[in-house]
Amino acid sequence: MRTIAILIAACATLVACGGGETPPPSNPTTPTSAPSTTGMSWNDQVAAGQKLYGENCAGCHGNAGEGVKAPRVVGMSAGALPLDPPATAKYRKTQFHTAADVADFVVHNMPPGKGGSLPEKDYWAILAFDLHANGVDLPKPIDGSNAKDVVIHK
Repeated sequence: MRTIAILIAACATLVACGGGETPPPSNPTTPTSAPSTTGMSWNDQVAAGQKLYGENCAGCHGNAGEGVKAPRVVGMSAGALPLDPPATAKYRKTQFHTAADVADFVVHNMPPGKGGSLPEKDYWAILAFDLHANGVDLPKPIDGSNAKDVVIHK
C-alpha cells in the first residue's frame, strides 16, 4: 500500500452540511470501479473533480475545503479527515484508514440527504480533486481498484 501523509477529502469528502450527517439512502451504490476513467489521465480526473466539488461540495465544505457549514476536507494537519469519527457523528461510525473508506462514507452520505445520487465517476473525480488539494498526486486516476492502496491513516 502507498502511505500518504497528507490527504483530502474528499467532499467527498465527509460530514454533511450543518455539522450533522445524513442517513444513508436505502439502496446506496458504493463505488467499486471506475469504467469512466478508462483513457482518462489523473490531471483530467482532478480537473473534472474541481468543477464537481464546486457544484456539490463547496457550499458546505468551503471553496478551499476549509469548512464552512461542514468539517474541513483539506488540511489533515488542521483536522481534516481524522482517523476516528468525531464524538458527535451520528452516521460515521468507521475509521478513515484509506481513500476507499472515505469514498464508501461519501457515496452513502453526500450530498447531504442525497447520498448515492451522483454518478460513480463523479464521486471518484471529487475524491481525486480533494486528494490533489491535499498535495497527493497519483500516477493514474483513482477508482475502486486502487483506492484501498491510498493510505490516509495507519
